[in-house]
Amino acid sequence: MKNEKNAALADSEVINSLDQSNTLPRVHVSSEIGTLKRLLIHSPDRGLGKVIPSKAQDWLFEDIVHLDMMRRDEYDYYVKILLYFLDPEKVRGKIARLGPDSDRTFFKPGHSDYFRSDKVVDIQLLLAEILANESIRTRLIAAICGIERTSFRTQQQLNEYDPAELAKIMISGSLPDRTMLFAPLPNFIFTRDIGIVINDHILLNKPAKLARTREALLTQYIFFNHPLFADYQDKIIEIPDNEHAFLLSDADTNRDVTRSTLEGGDVMMIAKRHLMIGVSERTTLYAAQQVMRLVFSKNLVDKVTILKIPKKRDYMHIDTIFTQVKRNVWVLLGSLARTGDEAKQRDVIHFFAPKDVSEDLKILQFIKGLEHKPIEIENLEDLLTDISRNDLGATDSVQFIYSGNNEFPFGAREQWTDSCNLLALKDGVVVGYDRNEKTADAFREAGFEVIGAAKLLERFERGESSPETIENTFIMLPSAELSRARGGSHCMSLPLLRDEI
Repeated sequence: MKNEKNAALADSEVINSLDQSNTLPRVHVSSEIGTLKRLLIHSPDRGLGKVIPSKAQDWLFEDIVHLDMMRRDEYDYYVKILLYFLDPEKVRGKIARLGPDSDRTFFKPGHSDYFRSDKVVDIQLLLAEILANESIRTRLIAAICGIERTSFRTQQQLNEYDPAELAKIMISGSLPDRTMLFAPLPNFIFTRDIGIVINDHILLNKPAKLARTREALLTQYIFFNHPLFADYQDKIIEIPDNEHAFLLSDADTNRDVTRSTLEGGDVMMIAKRHLMIGVSERTTLYAAQQVMRLVFSKNLVDKVTILKIPKKRDYMHIDTIFTQVKRNVWVLLGSLARTGDEAKQRDVIHFFAPKDVSEDLKILQFIKGLEHKPIEIENLEDLLTDISRNDLGATDSVQFIYSGNNEFPFGAREQWTDSCNLLALKDGVVVGYDRNEKTADAFREAGFEVIGAAKLLERFERGESSPETIENTFIMLPSAELSRARGGSHCMSLPLLRDEI
């Protein structure tokens, strides 16, 4: 335990050494495609190995995963790619000895060999650091034990662990000897859902499902107590509940017009003065309206676009149906797009089929000061084209890359495995999953290089290419196990700092 305490102290020193100058803010995001400089992640923890079939859907997983394979053969490549782009000195020259056969200590927060980057930051590390504060530790243990309805003896037991181990327990729900105290948080790897940066403000989200309540609590404590966010305390936005919610019946509190739930996959800081909010299976109209009111009152943006998408598990969030690739290029699901509808009109079977889900897509755009006169936008392509041209100043023609190359049945199949859920490392360089082969073909046809993560890392190590020179590239992560969790690279990232474009 002493070594873990020393490691936690070393981690704290790294975070506290962040640039304090005015030229490098700790937190600022004004687009989806500006060069990524700092983000929050969470590596798959031992809790994911505790998910069982009977509880998988309650815990928002579609399947159970092979934890060791997910870590060694898949997620570790994601971390290495992130480090090479954001903090290359941590990983350059080490790739050969950081493969699947390594002991993985380099990837374990709290271990003395952990890479400890101030740019690729694991949220578990931040949690361990605030737990070194006795007052925070006591309050957080009590709060979690209250939520999980544990005994008082369990509270006392938890207080005996050092900060690094206690952070693991709070996230995984299990003790070092594998005893389970409460449910794991398998969705914590999807850090996008816990918060979103809107210019220099931080919006804390409110998960829709009970299984994510502890995530929201841990996130709240981290953002309000960690020194990384010390300068942003008056810039943290929390979404209010309906002020009379506690007086409503259970039936009423489950309605969109009264519930306030919102997840980060439904929020995109799409341009410097333009925020996009999805109303989905996980985000209610009431929450979207509250966020719009708050960002307008704080003068954070001039424009808010609200997209109401079909409430289907397939879609979940707006970032499962489209994400941005570069200033003038987007990847999206064809069945919710104008092109997809036109193709179907030529198909007799689809013509006579029941109403398509694309008809449930509604888009309203609100301008600050003119909220009572929203603009209705007919389809997704028109919205994204307008953003590229008018918000981002794209001069080249706007391109759309469709999931599964818009071929039946691959569009739907590959959207399910996150073909539209991509993280932009910089304008034109994105990370996705290797299993989406038809989508990869569509990227090639659009003029992009498609390359596996391992092969790209080898190129970097040989000096044949670099993150600075690479352009128009789709980086493919191994994804057999990651895709079972129903979240892609966009979901697995919470950007804290991007360059402005």
